[in-house]
Order: sequence, then structure tokens, then C-alpha cells
Amino acid sequence: MKTLALLCTLLLFSMPAQARDNILDIQEVKSKSGITAWLIEDNSVPVISLQFAFKGAGAHNDSADKQGLSRLASNTMDEGAGDIPSQAFQKTLRDNSITLFFNTTRDNFGGSLKTLTRNKAAAFELLRLAVNEPRFDDAPVARMIKANQARIRNSLAKPGWIAARLMNDRGYEGHPYALNSGGTISTLSTLTRDDLVQFQEERLARNNLHIAVSGDISANELSKAIDDIFGALPKRANLSDTPALTLQNQGNTYFYEKDIPQSFIEMLQPAIDRTHPDYHAAQIMNFILGSSGFGSRLTEEIREKRGLTYGIYSSIQSTDKFAGLSVSTSTQGENTPKMLELIRQEWVNMRNGISEEELQNAKSYLIGSLPLSLTTTDSIAKTALSIKIDGLGSDYLDKRNKAIQEATLKDIQSIAEQLLNTEQFVTVIVGKQADGVDNAIVINEIPNAQ
Repeated sequence: MKTLALLCTLLLFSMPAQARDNILDIQEVKSKSGITAWLIEDNSVPVISLQFAFKGAGAHNDSADKQGLSRLASNTMDEGAGDIPSQAFQKTLRDNSITLFFNTTRDNFGGSLKTLTRNKAAAFELLRLAVNEPRFDDAPVARMIKANQARIRNSLAKPGWIAARLMNDRGYEGHPYALNSGGTISTLSTLTRDDLVQFQEERLARNNLHIAVSGDISANELSKAIDDIFGALPKRANLSDTPALTLQNQGNTYFYEKDIPQSFIEMLQPAIDRTHPDYHAAQIMNFILGSSGFGSRLTEEIREKRGLTYGIYSSIQSTDKFAGLSVSTSTQGENTPKMLELIRQEWVNMRNGISEEELQNAKSYLIGSLPLSLTTTDSIAKTALSIKIDGLGSDYLDKRNKAIQEATLKDIQSIAEQLLNTEQFVTVIVGKQADGVDNAIVINEIPNAQ
């Protein structure tokens, strides 16, 4: 980890001064119809990457009896559009080396377009058709429903998926986040073309549209293109008013029995999101605690010293309605009580502070590795979109690096003391029952799957 951190730092400071001073040179482009986009223009390679998202249009809008609607829409919006049926649409994409796909999260619905500059007219037209005039023909819709049902059936044999599903159900109980964004076997079978048309008409609009573009296109060209592609969308979306989420069932441990050698463990507690002023201190803390893999405290104490697991990681989740700090790992079933004890002990140890060496190594890696994550037009556009949609400002990455560089030992200890609380854990275990796991609540069925 020290070597990698050093290499990342050397890479950062070998870059030209202008590149260091402005991590991303973002232009704000506004079309005649009032749609705004962020552009990172780069004419060195004849490629354009366009990332877009409709904020708030994601799976939290799907009702319990229509779980999977957002996922199905993301699977089928590029399966034919306008007068072009599915196979011809996909062939046109392939023949022109165009990549187009849609995606959904709990919060947002969006997509990605990548094209060679010489094929941009065809690419923009296909995207316009897919967004405004998706066909939702019976055959591709039925095919995607079956594919999603097969995915769920396969997932039901995977203990890691089961643990995540149970965590969503228990930790987010009573909130739309508790539902299965990928759908259930039964709800997917009831979804219709009318549901998909209603999805497209209600959730995709100009007021919740965010766009980020990287590559070989000028601001004037982009301004016209975004009007051509998105200008005919409705002015306002009709979205669910989903409330903020408070983590439910804090302090509880849940157990799902499965006859497997390794028990899979998920733990979750509340945290802070990326708009919080102390977020970057929390990221440093989490890097040292468990997100860095080898070299992290969790890995060092639990894998390297004791050999209790092949891998253990912590991560900060930041969504529109909830922010959490999670731990994921697995271990031999009989070692589960010891694993839980050691994780909780590392929470206590982190609250007692970190060393100057740990702080400097974390800073070097987090700052130095950033350029490595911005090496393609895709990654640049995707990063810019995530910043834009969260309202963080076009200079966010520069502020991020400054905040990380200026963080002190006291800042890290302060955020650890604020955040880390073992009493707030929701814990899910999938595997064999182990002696020493006290007061575990047994779950016999996997919710929102069948």
C-alpha cells in the first residue's frame, strides 16, 4: 500500500501544472430550450462520451406490486425505437461502433452513449429515438422479463446476494429502499408495455435531466445536440415524494441458515453523505479502517494476523435518502462470533485515533490515485455527472483534494468519534448457526425475491 501510494503521488506531481491546478476543465453549456450540460472538451481522440441521468426517476418510484419496473425499462429502452425494431436498432449500433445502454439505481435513471466523432449524427439520433420513442415491443420485453427472472433465481443460490437482500429489507424496513430494485419473480411477470410507457412519460423530463459529456465536441455542437436529443421531453417529471430514511432495527442481528462452509456477514450503520463538510475526513478514516483492502486495519487484524477471512472491506454509501457505513466479509461458520468481536474492536480502536504515517499514506493514495480514475472519456463523463447530479459544483474535485490534503489527525479522530458506534449496527449473517452469536433473529424466507 505504501508503494502504491508513492507511485500515485509521483504520477500526480509529474503532470503539467495546468492539469494539477484544474483537475477537470468543465464548461457549462446551456441549450436554447434551457437544458444545461457539463462539457469536458478533449480533441486529442475522435471519441465522444455522453452520460445522462434523470434525478429521482429511479427504483424508489416503483410500487411494491411493480418492483423491477425501472430495471425492465433500462433493459428495453434500447430494444428498438421509433420506426426501428429491436434487431435493426442493435445492428445499427454495432455497424457504427456506437455503445448505448440505460441503467437505473434506487435514486436515478439514466444512460450512457459513446461514439466515434464521425458517427455522432447517427449516435445522437438513435439516443433521441430511444429516449423519446422507445417501442417496448412484446418480444424483447418478454425476453428481458425472463432474463431478469433467471437472474433472480440464480441469485437465490448466492449467499452474498442473500445477505445484501436481507440487509435492505431489515435496515430499510418500511421505506421504498427496502424493495427489490431488480424486481421479484412474480412482479416482473405482471409488468406490461403500458407500465413501461407510463414510466417513460412520467419520469423522464427536462427538469430532472443532468448531462455530462467528455471528448471531441465543441460547446456549440453540444448545445444543439442536447436540444435535438432531449428538447421534446416533458417540462416536468411526475415523481414519488420519497422521504429521507432512518436506519431501522439498529442493534439487531439477523440470521439466515444456509448449509455452506463460509458464513457471509453484512453490517451497516448510519454515516454522512458526500455533501457533508466532514465527508472527506470520513473517507480518509474509512480508507484506513477498511476500504483500502491490503494495508487497512480490518484486513491487517482479521486476515493477515488471524487468517479468519479472504477479504473484508468497509465502504461509505451515499444515496439521496440515506448514508451508511458498511462492512462486508465472510468466514468459517464457527469463527463468526470472533469475527463480529474483532470488527467491533476495530471500531473502538479507530475512535482512539490514527498515526501520522497512516494519515500521510491515506492522503497520498486518495489524492494520487485520482488521475488514474480519469483516464478515459467514459470515466471523465461519469465522474462529472455524479458531481453534477449531487449539486457539488464544477470545482468539487479540486476542493476534494484540498480538503484531504489539509485534514489533520484531530479531524480524523473527531469524525471517528462522531460516526463509529457499534450500538448502531444492523448485522446480517447467512450461513451455519454458530455458538456465541447471541440474540440473533432467525429469518426463514428471503423477502421480495419470489
